[in-house]
Amino acid sequence: MVDHPGASASSEDGSIKEQDRWLPIANVGRIMKKMLPANAKISKEAKETMQECVSEFISFVTSEASEKCKKERRKTVNGDDVCWAMGALGFDDYVGALVSYLQRYRELEGDKASNSTPEDQKEEPSSSYQPRNNQYDAIEKRHSNRSRSAP
Repeated sequence: MVDHPGASASSEDGSIKEQDRWLPIANVGRIMKKMLPANAKISKEAKETMQECVSEFISFVTSEASEKCKKERRKTVNGDDVCWAMGALGFDDYVGALVSYLQRYRELEGDKASNSTPEDQKEEPSSSYQPRNNQYDAIEKRHSNRSRSAP
């Protein structure tokens, strides 16, 4: 198994702990099970393989988003950076859906902030979605056109 660059938790000997390298296998198994018929079984090997793959994928995308932030001299990776990284890495088919999800998430977070008590509003308020440029609009439009033309 390969160590993930940028992982912060480590054991006493300096190596990264197994539980800090991968997503929890129970969560991975639950997601896999949702996609299969009710009577389907998933082997431990399949869950472990998927666990490693999704963890590597997340590290890959996050690393690309982090590099963008470093070049822009920012310390915080945000949802827009992740969407950009997905497109930059060639996952254009997913960017439109991610941008839509991010927009809905930010709208819901904005609703939560407006419906909270004054004590709750002392925390950092959530902003509504403001795309940094029109690249996401173009990608989302391509994505929706593909979805409509799919058989």
